Amino acid sequence: MRMAKQKEMRCESKCHGMCGQSGAVYGLGFLGAAFFYLEHATGFWMGVLGILKALVWPAMLVYKLLGL
Repeated sequence: MRMAKQKEMRCESKCHGMCGQSGAVYGLGFLGAAFFYLEHATGFWMGVLGILKALVWPAMLVYKLLGL
């Protein structure tokens, strides 16, 4: 009985079917940003820094757009 109630609560999420699309957009953005940063890297550590930047590109984009 308890497990059935927990299962019902998980299924009541408001985000059915649309959550995967934003993940796909982020994934494509990560690949594009990683390719860009790696292409412009001048050394190994600049490539590592590029991968780290590619992980947080949405935050950098919002920061630049808002001009904070």
